[in-house]
Amino acid sequence: MESPPDALAWDSPDSGSAALRAAKDIAFGSIAGMISKVFEHPFDLTKVRLQSQVLDSTARFSGPVDCLVKTWKNEGLRGLYRGLPAPIVGAMAENASLFVSYSEMQNIIRLVNAQPLSQDLSLLQLGLAGAGAGAITSFFLTPIELVKCKMQVQMLIPTTAATTISSSHTGSGATASLSSPSIPRNLPGPISVFMNVFRTTGFRGLWLGQTATFIRETGGGAAWFASKEYVATQLMKRRAKASGTSSSKINRKDITPMESAISGACAGAAYNFALFPADSVKSAMQTEEELRPRAKGAPGATFFGTFKEMYRAQGLRGLYAGAGVTVARSIPSSAIIFLIYDGLSTRFS
Repeated sequence: MESPPDALAWDSPDSGSAALRAAKDIAFGSIAGMISKVFEHPFDLTKVRLQSQVLDSTARFSGPVDCLVKTWKNEGLRGLYRGLPAPIVGAMAENASLFVSYSEMQNIIRLVNAQPLSQDLSLLQLGLAGAGAGAITSFFLTPIELVKCKMQVQMLIPTTAATTISSSHTGSGATASLSSPSIPRNLPGPISVFMNVFRTTGFRGLWLGQTATFIRETGGGAAWFASKEYVATQLMKRRAKASGTSSSKINRKDITPMESAISGACAGAAYNFALFPADSVKSAMQTEEELRPRAKGAPGATFFGTFKEMYRAQGLRGLYAGAGVTVARSIPSSAIIFLIYDGLSTRFS
């Protein structure tokens, strides 16, 4: 299979050792992920809180702005960054896994199709590689997102539930109510939340919402990488044409910071909008124990069961709760990721 005639001459996949390439992907992906997560966390918290209230009889927030304002007013800056340690770790794991897996999936595709390692892949093949990378990453990501989501709704838990949870972790009862956020509360941290899930549901319980995460990451990974590669290629070809340079003489390390940012921004929007309902179902499942606990002995939540409940409750609007703020924050966040990743890759190539 020949490369598309208008494809850019990307760097050869076999340049340098595989171990060194993987190490760079891990390091650069981790750095990019951490920085972007600090920027986007308040918006991610807003998304999770909006998603978690879809099945509630009474909504706590009327929309993303209302959620941000109330969180700031009642919980302050600390509230906006509640649960940040978990997504910081998650961002490191997610982006490192994504970029390493994406690179290796491309090589697997070349191997299956008997293509030389130096040959560029078609856009469809790049999308397939992105889907594979997302599928692999989902297994690392689910436990981390489970802890993150549970921490992001801690201040929304009814007083009695909050007291029980706090007592189980700290050995002392929580005396503050949700209506009195100024009173000190002893809320469990990420390790305590993780251990509580493990003690109550076992190892398997850490992957609650895995089906939803798998669907979101597989489709999202394909959209993320394919969109980035397509837009970046078009921007670089346009620049080459404007300067009278043949596109065949442009390779990946020639991408400019602006091209990285623009293509990354487009990728972020495509990723988050592609399969957002799956993310909504995941958030609802992972916060159900705190906000809508089931009767003892009742069957646990399932992906399709929760999906049907959310659709019956609010239709497509409920499944896309928080989509606006998520897509809006993903545009600059994804731009930051690729700006940093491409910049580091170019600098240390």
